[in-house]
Amino acid sequence: MAKKKKSVKAHETVRGVGSASEAAAWLEARGLDDIECVVPDMSGVARGKMMPVQKFVDGPTMAIPGSIFLQTITGDYPDDDESFTVDPADSDIILTPDYSTLCVVPWASDPTAQVIHDAFHRDGRPVEIAPRQLLRRVVELYEHKGWKPIVAPEIEFYLVERNQDPDYPLKPPTGRSGRSETGRQSYSIAAVNEFDDLFDDIYDYSEAQGLEIDTLIHEEGAAQMEINLLHGDPIALADQVFLFKRTIREAALRHNMYATFMAKPIANEPGSAMHIHQSVVDIEDGSNIFSNPDGQPTREFFSFIAGQQRYLPHVMCMLAPYVNSYRRLMRKSSAPVNVHWGYDNRTVGLRVPNSSPVARRVENRVPSSDANPYLAIAASLACGYLGLIDGMSPEEPIEGSAYALDFGLPRGLLEAVALFEECEELTDIFGKAFVATYRAIKQAEFETFMRVISPWEREYLLLNV
Repeated sequence: MAKKKKSVKAHETVRGVGSASEAAAWLEARGLDDIECVVPDMSGVARGKMMPVQKFVDGPTMAIPGSIFLQTITGDYPDDDESFTVDPADSDIILTPDYSTLCVVPWASDPTAQVIHDAFHRDGRPVEIAPRQLLRRVVELYEHKGWKPIVAPEIEFYLVERNQDPDYPLKPPTGRSGRSETGRQSYSIAAVNEFDDLFDDIYDYSEAQGLEIDTLIHEEGAAQMEINLLHGDPIALADQVFLFKRTIREAALRHNMYATFMAKPIANEPGSAMHIHQSVVDIEDGSNIFSNPDGQPTREFFSFIAGQQRYLPHVMCMLAPYVNSYRRLMRKSSAPVNVHWGYDNRTVGLRVPNSSPVARRVENRVPSSDANPYLAIAASLACGYLGLIDGMSPEEPIEGSAYALDFGLPRGLLEAVALFEECEELTDIFGKAFVATYRAIKQAEFETFMRVISPWEREYLLLNV
């Protein structure tokens, strides 16, 4: 039911050096000419600089305008208001490489490497609004309690024909049979094999970067696919999602099609999610704190679920960050509309998969695939953390379908932003600077959306009102 190939472990020779001297030797041994120095912005877009390898080796830190973390998805910047102020000087910040992320860029025409960076102020303080730093801050909250969170993301995406005019709807691409999909093909091996050459390239690109794919499946929508990643450290897995998105898009372009992570790219087709499997282990002995020695669920397990039920609606603007994201969260769309939970129940927002006690986990099915992986994982873990430290108790699990139950999630971006901004507990975790910045960015994006007149408006309002 799923296509699976081996990939190179991240600790082998593909990537994962630990120091500047090791990085220099690694780059020289592979004869690499250039290096992409990247940092994920608020949208999860790779920003940074390209430079010759020798220049990078001579001075790996570099300066870049701090405004890269203020850009909207349209490339604009939010306006100043009473709680958010743009730096009028647009001062530089310092990017420092995380050498454990060093790897090749397998699709580049010239021998090229890439490395993910962390952002710091000139006095050495981490940039508090940088998404990778925000996730690190949440992970450190767990560490201070003696815990280590473990995550495993699942990323859905669509393959579509090249589309150079945004006024035209997207269509599934033509596969090797010469035909496009028209019906539901969930878990179909034949439907995956329609794009066998593309997926071979995705596996090859992933192997060259040391990225580990667990399984690849065909999802419910026409030419909709899902890649599942192995479980591990939240920052490492967010890095992998960040790199996988770019990898899949580049591979698709090579085959004359697009890969899109829009939450709802095609009308009348299911939306695309980024489900996040979550567990927590004890740092000292590695045991899963969600399971007692006798295999039964712990109080911590239920408190984690309760925290997610209580706070996920308040972080929806991080889990569903665009106007389009909320088109996915509708009834009869195979997406959750509330934060109920249940055992092996795919209709609720929080599913507990069947597993052994050591693998007991909570699957957050709310996030959409357009979410920045650093922010989505940080938000989801923050909600669980608040439930843990407050000893919360969840509602009773749902049996049967939750699709017809009341909406428990915001219906639109502005409502989600308002819920986010008003939650003091989350502001204490993320910091006032991040909350104000993120709110300003999302409101600015909404304003640009409101300038566009949709086909629905022309269809039903033009001659009728």
